[in-house]
Amino acid sequence: MKLTTASMMRLAGVAVSALTSPALAQQAGWHYSPLAGEGDRAALGCAIGSTPQEFVCLAVRCEDDFSVGVHFYTSRPGGDAGRWRIDIDKEDGHEVEAKPDGSPYNARIEGDVAPLLEALKNGGLAYLDPKAGPDLPRNGITLDGSLYVINQALYFCAPRVPPAAASLGQ
Repeated sequence: MKLTTASMMRLAGVAVSALTSPALAQQAGWHYSPLAGEGDRAALGCAIGSTPQEFVCLAVRCEDDFSVGVHFYTSRPGGDAGRWRIDIDKEDGHEVEAKPDGSPYNARIEGDVAPLLEALKNGGLAYLDPKAGPDLPRNGITLDGSLYVINQALYFCAPRVPPAAASLGQ
């Protein structure tokens, strides 16, 4: 097989991104979630200025039952469960309750997330405000590119099958 220059550059890009993926977990903006086991089933949007030590992110994820989950993923002391207000473009406010779950993220928003999801896809900037506990050091998540990344993650939505069930053909 003969590799073209373009093919070699793509391979080099994949290799570099594979080596740097843990640092991308808290990269500002919207991208696929690089957390272990997430693959292309989740979109992660992080606040401007997020670092691996101090970050504020929202994850839009295809759950195992094909539902769409929206999760908080922050470095906030005390965790992310509880009541939150999410303002989109300082006009569209969403009061939500988040509970811990078994995902790699800290807490999942309960109830109907369709209006919030629509706002995340089409807005310009999201502000997260916890109703109790410590404030967030940086809470502005730009929504540039969110429509594309969220749609891609949900387009490829498929539940994970445990390895034992997959080998049994279930």
